[in-house]
Amino acid sequence: MTALKKYQRLEASGLWRAGPRAEPREVVVSLGKATLTISDLDDLALAHWSLAALARANPGQEPAIYHPDGDPGETLELAEGESTMTDAIERLRRAVERARPRRRRGLRRLVLLIVLAFALWGSVFWLPGAMRDYAVMVVPPIKRQEIGRALTARIETLAGPACQDVEANIPLAALARRSGIRRLVVLRDLPRPALYLPGDIVLVDRSLIEDHEDPAVVAGHVVAEHARADGDDPLAHLLRDAGPIATLRLVTTGEMSRRALERHARRLLDETPAPLPAEALLAGFASAEIPATPFARTDAMQGTVMEALEARDPMNGRSGTPVLADRDWVLLQTICGR
Repeated sequence: MTALKKYQRLEASGLWRAGPRAEPREVVVSLGKATLTISDLDDLALAHWSLAALARANPGQEPAIYHPDGDPGETLELAEGESTMTDAIERLRRAVERARPRRRRGLRRLVLLIVLAFALWGSVFWLPGAMRDYAVMVVPPIKRQEIGRALTARIETLAGPACQDVEANIPLAALARRSGIRRLVVLRDLPRPALYLPGDIVLVDRSLIEDHEDPAVVAGHVVAEHARADGDDPLAHLLRDAGPIATLRLVTTGEMSRRALERHARRLLDETPAPLPAEALLAGFASAEIPATPFARTDAMQGTVMEALEARDPMNGRSGTPVLADRDWVLLQTICGR
């Protein structure tokens, strides 16, 4: 990030669209060490974009238009005359592009040495699992987010498009932060209540938002999916489906085939998630400081697990921070249509 030092604390004005159908909003763009922060005129943060995963929609044209890599629906148009900000962003993007080939060459050499070592051991049955474990360990967060966005797009073709509303997106982001994840997406017809994807993305069905009076219910489902992901990394789940060749391709080129992603998306929607033990759930609720009882009283929990969550709710007798303010929860319930 040496190329960025002279531009720290740089700000500019622009127009931000949360989605292709969203109305543009006048925003202030701040350049940090690793992110672009997009805030409204009241200094309320609306989005944080990773500088290493930033794409330009109109190279060489003005005004410059940017979007997160892999998500062209969300855009930022810098105001005319903001050439200093544009120059800073473009300089950083060039620096990142120059660095990528060197990282990939080093990674290819490392993978080749590992493959040769495994071949000497002659362990045909051990190799696929070891390669998968290695991939889960070395794939960076930005690549996980890219894979998560690609899976989300494919799941949207099967479960309906994500609900988008400029005003409701703000409490949605607040609920994601309160639940301890990076991004929360509401789908119109998800065949399961919630689904955790690589990149710290959780998909939830609209019924969790619309059919409950307490935001702790949807937050509880997010906590449960987080606990499930702790026991089985979503990227490892994908690579088991994709097979060893796709795993090797990921660690050597950083790419996943479209066919593997589509097959995994269908399998995620068809599979029945394994039940979670009460101890794992209670630990998740305690860590997030979210009451477990509203979640336990839904259809998601039955029998002894439900009883344990209610009896040992870590928030019993504690006030804690509200999951979401009443006004924000009412606003969020309109995200799929007023």
